[in-house]
Amino acid sequence: MAILEIWQQFIEGMKQTSWLEYIAVITGIISVWYSRAENIWVYPTGLISTIIYIFISFRGGLLGEASVNFYYTVMSIYGWILWAKKDAQQHHVVKISYSSRKDQLIQLGFFAVFYIVIFFALSYLKIDLFPQAIPWADAFASATAYTGMWLMAKKKIESWYWWIATNITSIPLYFVKHYVITSVYYIILLILAVFGLLAWMKKEKSQRYAA
Repeated sequence: MAILEIWQQFIEGMKQTSWLEYIAVITGIISVWYSRAENIWVYPTGLISTIIYIFISFRGGLLGEASVNFYYTVMSIYGWILWAKKDAQQHHVVKISYSSRKDQLIQLGFFAVFYIVIFFALSYLKIDLFPQAIPWADAFASATAYTGMWLMAKKKIESWYWWIATNITSIPLYFVKHYVITSVYYIILLILAVFGLLAWMKKEKSQRYAA
């Protein structure tokens, strides 16, 4: 019975999906595909998706996700600049690498601070402004995404672990908000994130042997 209800909700959600959401989904998938390949086109394609999702998320009461996509937009510009930088020999300055133990602790702290701030902000705003918000889920999806995007700009392999956490959380979050196509979108992103992680680990290993 539960499976039938989920399927019916999925079909109904697909019917209600706007063309704007379809564009956001398609460009978002293309962006993640480019990031897996370490291609700078990750940023211009990603910007299209994030700007659309700011509007969609805000309209649906997903304030945490709206803030994430605003952050994505800003960090996409920052990452675009970093990825485009080259040294005197025309080699890219930023290369795929692992984080040090110290950096990993900083990343956990970064995540914790944003989680706490977003959770309490959404808990307060939920009462009057955003009754559809789910503070703990929105905060977790947002904080992991904030961390992942920051590390992606620096080409840190650990960014993919944070993306995987974001995608796992966002799948049910958007589904219960009736953004079915976006929920499916995050399933696709989850799969791409796993492949992205493996691809970057392989590239980092090749870089070390080449050096």
